[in-house]
Amino acid sequence: MITLPFVTLILFFIFILVKFTSRGPFIYWSKRIGRNNSIFYMPKVRTMYEDTPQKATHLLDQPYKYITNVGLFLRKSSLDELPQIFLILKGEMTIVGPRPALFNQFDLIKLRKIKGISSLKPGLTGWAQVNGRDNLTIKQKVEMDYFYLKNKSLALDFKIIIKSFFIIFRKNVIAH
Repeated sequence: MITLPFVTLILFFIFILVKFTSRGPFIYWSKRIGRNNSIFYMPKVRTMYEDTPQKATHLLDQPYKYITNVGLFLRKSSLDELPQIFLILKGEMTIVGPRPALFNQFDLIKLRKIKGISSLKPGLTGWAQVNGRDNLTIKQKVEMDYFYLKNKSLALDFKIIIKSFFIIFRKNVIAH
């Protein structure tokens, strides 16, 4: 697999940036909800300061005071998600699927369970990410995830992957 050495090299440079600009570990292990509502730990490059409360960024009071300068760039470019490739290789995540909910996003978890979305493996990217991402309400995200569940196919996965690459360069889609 030719992309693994490339990803490793990128992660090495990101490691240097993160370690020289803020205290704390390079990887943040986020407690998430996976397939069939099982709890798993998802690695992300740490983009926030160590003392940040564990909740969705949009629920933080003044979220930008918790995000490091390098972290802002990593989030906007989605480079903070790169370590999840190792979970994809392990089979715990997929490239395309619903983004895993934080363990304390009870409203999202409940709605996904009702719609049967929790039967899917979580993904690195998904239909909701390419159709609004941070600009969607919880209800809209669930509807997007439900659409994916009902229309899942290689063609749709390919479309989502292609759209994901273009989304990274659109600043208005990723709020923080």
